Amino acid sequence: MNRFRATAILVMTGISVLSGCGYGLAGKADLIPKSIHTIAVPPFHNTSTRYSLTDRLPNMIAREFISRTRYQVILDPTEADAVLNGSVLNIYTIPTIMAGGATNRATGIELQVSLAIELRERVSGNLLYSNPNYVFRQRYEISVTPGAYFDESSVAFQRLSQDLARSVVSGILENF
Repeated sequence: MNRFRATAILVMTGISVLSGCGYGLAGKADLIPKSIHTIAVPPFHNTSTRYSLTDRLPNMIAREFISRTRYQVILDPTEADAVLNGSVLNIYTIPTIMAGGATNRATGIELQVSLAIELRERVSGNLLYSNPNYVFRQRYEISVTPGAYFDESSVAFQRLSQDLARSVVSGILENF
């Protein structure tokens, strides 16, 4: 009986120590100032020659804020507590792997995106986050078989916009 009681006390002590260790649910940050309840993500400016990323990126960033934080994302920047403005500065596609042979085509492409991101409180104009030279890189592969080849850039830009949105929101949340 004493051995059972000692084991029960040890287990209860372990549970109480672990329950008070400060662990929390990852990805549910709310460290931005308490006055911020709503965030607007208006369309991004585009100084690059490609438009596909500026069409997708604000929506993807809004989805990341909704899924990872307690903030409401609203459409009207004049009604929001904070506004996230962005600009796509450049988009580069760089061949990274060449197939060789008769086609001598690229089989690997690296997409590199340069952004300017700024999160401001709307009323006071206080700068909450700024990164004027946010660079994000991602690689994807292209099929070299002529029968299987199709333009994969739209799929790559979809994946790029999701991963880039995740990275931007993480950068903002980690800043606090």
